[in-house]
Amino acid sequence: MTEASKQKTVVVGAGPVGALAALYAAQRGHDVEVYELRSDLRLPSTLPLNFTKSISLSLSERGINSIKASGSPDLLGKVKSETLPMRGRMIHGKSATGEIYQQPQDYDIHGRTNYATNRGGFNKVLLDELESMSNVKLFFNHKLTGADLGRKRAWFEVAGAKEKTLQSRDKEIEITFDFIIGADGAHSATRYHMMKYTRMDYKQEYIDTLWCEFTIPAKVESKDDPESRFAISPHHLHIWPGHEFMFIAIPNHEGSFTCTLFLPSSHFSILESDPHSLPSFFDTHFPGVTSFISPSSLISSFTHNPHLPLISIKCSPHHFSSTAVIVGDAAHAMVPFYGQGMNAGLEDVRVLFSFLDAYDASSSNPYTRADQRAKALAAYSETRTTDAHAINDLSLQNYTEMRASVVAPTYRARKWLEEKLSVYVPSLGWQTKYARVSFGNERYSEVIRRSEKQGRKLVIALAIVLASPVVIGALVAWRRWRGSRTSGLFNLWNMFS
Repeated sequence: MTEASKQKTVVVGAGPVGALAALYAAQRGHDVEVYELRSDLRLPSTLPLNFTKSISLSLSERGINSIKASGSPDLLGKVKSETLPMRGRMIHGKSATGEIYQQPQDYDIHGRTNYATNRGGFNKVLLDELESMSNVKLFFNHKLTGADLGRKRAWFEVAGAKEKTLQSRDKEIEITFDFIIGADGAHSATRYHMMKYTRMDYKQEYIDTLWCEFTIPAKVESKDDPESRFAISPHHLHIWPGHEFMFIAIPNHEGSFTCTLFLPSSHFSILESDPHSLPSFFDTHFPGVTSFISPSSLISSFTHNPHLPLISIKCSPHHFSSTAVIVGDAAHAMVPFYGQGMNAGLEDVRVLFSFLDAYDASSSNPYTRADQRAKALAAYSETRTTDAHAINDLSLQNYTEMRASVVAPTYRARKWLEEKLSVYVPSLGWQTKYARVSFGNERYSEVIRRSEKQGRKLVIALAIVLASPVVIGALVAWRRWRGSRTSGLFNLWNMFS
């Protein structure tokens, strides 16, 4: 492909999903420009858009598979070097006798794990990779303010670059592109401008739960035990289930834990009116937490950290013509209870470029290239919206599981049975829903279909087992009756023979 005919791909958003999309495009020889609203995300002073310093993410198989397919052979090793394997959940509670307990629940009977990942570190690895490529340019402090998708133009305000006007507003620049990828989050400017060009169905939903961040600090590390820097197990996602609410903790590499309180808004209002009641609330509902986080730190974090809503966004389609596509939270923001938000976004990138490759949108002829890209985007959008809606629904459902079902006997019994079947009768292809989502790459919609099918089979099997004493008793009685009749008839035949 000549310089004059090279495709110019613009990515809006330099978070993990946008950075990976830029990497995929760059590996295919595109001239890539990445525009980010915030300052350089590798700087400690740069806050996420939700104004919190949350640094922990869960990296699972879908994200790992997408990184592997990026074309950068060393990338996954760099990412995983700063991760912590989490083999399961650790359920915290208090027994009927008042004893505080910790109960591990492995994610997977086959030993597969998720990885606690530092958000900043992960983003840095990706951005450093991009910065090393000659066909990639990074632009920070650039806010998308307009887009003409028909003429393939976009406008950005450059923070700190003032126009010489009476209003002294930020300078605005105009750029051109062949293809634009919006990876700019739940409140996506790319999606907003795309909706002017395509008939997009759009649904935004807030659940009646707010969240607030806390921290379990690292301990002083012993020379003989590197894991002594962790106050609790670094290989688990810790959950304090409260039926209507919950508290979780995810390990960070340096020894601290990023913790999140999920609580209905009405409960937040009560605690906000009297923050000093927070330690007592925690001792009642989340036993043991105040031994890791001091009461004063609890109150300080609750008072100073924002109380933020949880949003779920569905839209369709995810593209416009041959010109634009949205990925990650821009296309399907979800609540965080399956740990799939980032992983689904990274998978978006892999699936998107698999369609672009399949339709061979690399022609040197820009008109042919645009036509093929339009076909690829239409196919991608039709496929991916179904799966995006599926994982959004699964994430909402998993909130109930995490805050309540994990301590229910029926949940544990089904998980045990499904895992045993996966080990001892592998030919059945039996897996838990969680294993299919987190440790596989099959489509989210297919996960739902197969899990529902498994559920129906389990109900039938359970009904048979419960009915078996009655059935067995009836069979025994019938055989005895049949045997007595046969014997009587045999005796009668002998009398007349």
